[in-house]
Amino acid sequence: MKKSLTFLASLIMLALSSCGTGPSVHDYMVVGYVAGYRNFDFSQIDATKLTHINYAFANVIDGEVRFGNEGIDNSEMNAEDIRKLLELKTVNPDLKVLVSVGGWTWSGNFSDAALTDSSRNRFAASAARFIRDHSLDGIDIDWEYPNHPGAGNTFRPEDVHNFTLLMECVRKHIDSLAVTGERDEKYLLTIATGASEHYAANTELGELSRWLDFINIMTYDFHHGASYQTGHHANLYLSSSDDPDGDATDKAVKLHLDAGVPAKKLNIGVPFYGRIWKGVEPLNNGLYRQASTTGAGMSYSDVLKTLADPDFTRYYDSSASSPFLWNERDSVFISYEDEVSLGARMHYVRERGLGGVMFWEYSEDVDGILLEAITKGLTGR
Repeated sequence: MKKSLTFLASLIMLALSSCGTGPSVHDYMVVGYVAGYRNFDFSQIDATKLTHINYAFANVIDGEVRFGNEGIDNSEMNAEDIRKLLELKTVNPDLKVLVSVGGWTWSGNFSDAALTDSSRNRFAASAARFIRDHSLDGIDIDWEYPNHPGAGNTFRPEDVHNFTLLMECVRKHIDSLAVTGERDEKYLLTIATGASEHYAANTELGELSRWLDFINIMTYDFHHGASYQTGHHANLYLSSSDDPDGDATDKAVKLHLDAGVPAKKLNIGVPFYGRIWKGVEPLNNGLYRQASTTGAGMSYSDVLKTLADPDFTRYYDSSASSPFLWNERDSVFISYEDEVSLGARMHYVRERGLGGVMFWEYSEDVDGILLEAITKGLTGR
């Protein structure tokens, strides 16, 4: 009888302890982009809250993945940055460090690199070499965008299929690298994708996903630096105030799912910055109204300062699950995300069975406010 009671007590204790442990943040992917041109002290990164770091950016030079001499904002990306990021593994041994290739500024040479069997193999071999030389865990391709000029880039209709062929080629090269090395696990291959119907129409997302470990959807900048209309720039759902053909995170996820991408390979993107419009029509608290300026980027530190400004009022668009700030006196509108809206997005990730979340960009997060909101949202606390 004593033995039975002891066994019963053990079962009760096990059940109680199980009730107290919800999902861990590491049950999901938390991918943080870090910009090599922001002059940020990487030792300040809280690696315990991340699963992956994507270092931005490497370039495509002469058809190969390289750092090169050309920088961004007068700053050069370099191997020393990678070394400092790898040191974070002493804090989180499971952390994966990747380099992101391309981005808005450096996507101009992807179309040429993807064009032929020879050019694809040249690019893929350089990607594998780059991973090996810098002791990385993988590579992230940020082509903005196939069959689209982006920032004035070379583009071709052939990009649509060539992108798939390029990723297949890179996959084979980096898998071969793992086989010939001392590594027990394969190297990672990921991409950052656009959130629009146009992007989905100009890529073979389902076929692409066969060769990828996961996809980071850039579900932000829906209203951006070229838009004279205000609006949420990272809304979860389509706002009731927006046009029916507007953009939303949920809409972008469905585009990827409908194209055949498995849910577990999808990470939604969230911005750690805001956008500001001035000279806004004073209707509907400035939401989805014309402005005299386009939506300039705004640091999160400036967003927080604005929140303390009595001339601004915070509103929450429940239909979109996004907040915004409105200054009626000066006709200024600000789109941003906060702890509440990030909580809604993390609930969405859990509810839809997605892989996780990606954010741009770590150095913008003041006092870790937004990353902590992601952690709490994914763990359900």
